[in-house]
Amino acid sequence: MPTSPIDPLPTVWNPEDRIGDMLRGKRGLVVGIANEHSIAFGCAAKLRAFGADLAVTWLNARAEPHVRPLAERLGAEIMMPLDVEQPGQIEAVFDRIAAEWGRLDFVIHSIAFAPREDLHGRVVDVSAEGFGQAMRVSCWSFLRMAKLAEPLMTDGGVLVTMSYYGADKVVNNYNVMGPVKAALEASARYMAAELGPKGIRVFAVSPGPLKTRAASGIAHFDELVEMAQGRAPAHRLVDIAEVGRVVAFLVGPASSGMTGDTIYVDGGLHNVA
Repeated sequence: MPTSPIDPLPTVWNPEDRIGDMLRGKRGLVVGIANEHSIAFGCAAKLRAFGADLAVTWLNARAEPHVRPLAERLGAEIMMPLDVEQPGQIEAVFDRIAAEWGRLDFVIHSIAFAPREDLHGRVVDVSAEGFGQAMRVSCWSFLRMAKLAEPLMTDGGVLVTMSYYGADKVVNNYNVMGPVKAALEASARYMAAELGPKGIRVFAVSPGPLKTRAASGIAHFDELVEMAQGRAPAHRLVDIAEVGRVVAFLVGPASSGMTGDTIYVDGGLHNVA
């Protein structure tokens, strides 16, 4: 099994790290970077490597020291906080994008949350408050971003969110996030139908289990990783750069005939019974 990433990320952004100009002139928002191991960072790095200009957010003041240096390495033109549970913060981000860029080509939504006590309990035991919070952060925020992005995507655009196999099949210990991610995938399909006439395409990307900070909240996550490595055809996990390259493809013109799909980037794990 490979001991290093299949497609290493650049450690410092410079023109020599560029892959090409497929996304040159595209401008997009990336939400969900927590550190250099985040799926959102893998996406941002590859989008930038293909020439896109980025706006990057961090959750709060505590997260800023970890995310701002990464945003600076990526040459992000807009950097600001975004806690989707704080009234007005989503709107503030899109207001700034409208003021500074006047348009938007893509949004990468890579955030999810459920209270620990609800995430570790049975689905039938989830509290109304915990279920509502998980839905607001993990699903409704994507709908709200789409609503605010729509008038800025004057030449069409792409909206991408992150899902997981547990939206489609029961995965031990994924618990309430399974129904939440199922709602997210259904939302992506409905958004694709509603926004398609304006040239806005929508996708859910479903990576396999990755060792991110967000995933650490899932009970017995190491067992989930071990299972994935054992069952996947290549007997390995994918890395964030591989997810990022697929997202760059979806954002780019080569995927123009696609929308509303859940795209699996899990090394074929979802195909194995």
